[in-house]
Amino acid sequence: MKKIIALALIAVLSLSILSGCSQSKDDKKIVVGASTTPHAEILEIAKEVLAAKGFELVVKEFTDYVQPNVALESGELDANYFQHKPHMDDFNAEKKANLVSVAAIHYEPLGLYPGKTKSLDDLKDGAQIAIPGDTTNGARALLLLEANGLIKVDTDAGFAATANDIVENPKNLKILEIEAAQLARSLSDVDMAVINGNYAIQADLNALTDALAKEEQDSSSADHYKNIVAVKAGQEESEKTKALVEALQSDEVREFIVEKYKGAVVSMD
Repeated sequence: MKKIIALALIAVLSLSILSGCSQSKDDKKIVVGASTTPHAEILEIAKEVLAAKGFELVVKEFTDYVQPNVALESGELDANYFQHKPHMDDFNAEKKANLVSVAAIHYEPLGLYPGKTKSLDDLKDGAQIAIPGDTTNGARALLLLEANGLIKVDTDAGFAATANDIVENPKNLKILEIEAAQLARSLSDVDMAVINGNYAIQADLNALTDALAKEEQDSSSADHYKNIVAVKAGQEESEKTKALVEALQSDEVREFIVEKYKGAVVSMD
């Protein structure tokens, strides 16, 4: 009987030790959802910074703008890094989610890229311009067109503007709303397209060198649409969150962004 009790105690202690080791390992693993470019690439540099501090960074890549937030809200992720705050706020409102921003890391200027028409001066009456089909980036695209004198948007609409808020359209431009991920592929079918920074980079386009017009770094859009790290409410001060933010704001990451993207991605100081 004593032998059985001793064996049972050993088994319990072994399970406790294994459980403790597993718990400790989990406490040092940070699972982050990200767009492939540039976010996952940037996280690879942050991974090295985190490893030096004892953390394991696991990056899960997504190709759309919905699932990374779904995964974060469900608890599958510790954080995500792919979006700006207006997009996150829209997701929270629509899905009754509780995601919060903990840091602004970089800014990706939106660019107006040539398709069939190669310059703004050659843009003809009735030309087709494709813009992102999601609400926040669609408004952003319209404001870029307005900044370059192509249309005028109702001032009351601001960052919530849609094509219905265009009050002046002297060239009778046809605004086509297309899923953001498909915009680069649609360039040959339209006169011009306003493309999100991450999808432009994937298509080997750089807003600084290839776009006919882009959002400027000192514009209201640049401030409004900074890319953020998002976590579930209540995790803002967790050890994992603080470590992740510190790594993404490190000199190593800033230097990588400058050297790799050459103005297509701008690190926030």
